[in-house]
Amino acid sequence: MYHRIGDAHNDWERKYCVSPERFSAHMEGLASTGWHAISIESFMSWLGGETTLAEGAFLLTFDDGFLGVHEHAAPVLARLNWPATVFLVSGLIGKRDAWCEKQNPDGHTYPLMDRSHIRELLRHDFAFHSHTRSHADLPTLDDDALRAQLVGAREDLQALLGEAVDYLAYPYGRYDDRVLAHTQSAGYRAAFSVQPGFNRPDVEHFRLRRLDVFGTDSASMLKRKISLGSNDGSLANSFRYKAGRVLSRFGIQAS
Repeated sequence: MYHRIGDAHNDWERKYCVSPERFSAHMEGLASTGWHAISIESFMSWLGGETTLAEGAFLLTFDDGFLGVHEHAAPVLARLNWPATVFLVSGLIGKRDAWCEKQNPDGHTYPLMDRSHIRELLRHDFAFHSHTRSHADLPTLDDDALRAQLVGAREDLQALLGEAVDYLAYPYGRYDDRVLAHTQSAGYRAAFSVQPGFNRPDVEHFRLRRLDVFGTDSASMLKRKISLGSNDGSLANSFRYKAGRVLSRFGIQAS
């Protein structure tokens, strides 16, 4: 899971903003070791037991729809012939990430893709799905507002794209049982959280896991995160994981 691809201007931005150079290194590094991106439909077909996936397949997603995805990420993915999925904030297409204005210590906001950028990427193996209408914190909303965010975004995007919008990424990764029920009743087929871990075929389709990619992650660290199913891609965590696997073979519980 990526967010903005571009230049970071403070430590707060640096967590979820990946520089263009680092993003390219991430993708080239994964490709060089046999990883390859797949479409969201291929991923969902695999989850449903309808198809198999080759070793090294992974789903690449971008939350929010920042302009940097078009400017910086798309050319890299085109060279690799890799698809990607973007979760759009339907009420802010062509505007800026207004939800970050109060969160960013410097008050900076950044441009989001407009309709022309989205339509262009549709021709280059990008899929677009929902991140609600305004990037709302869904559990805090009453039922009517929650329905408007979920149903409204789906209707907005289907009108723009001319195709089904079946998947949701929860803003901030926040949801509860009520949000989950509304997501299902709004017609979505699945939804993505920000909970790390592995997605196995029996995973709940409205609690799908994803790994955060941080602006400080090197290509090697990203590969470790994917292999570990963890947001901690440090060498120490990798050692603990591997040591635990060895110990478990001998019936020893690691502490």
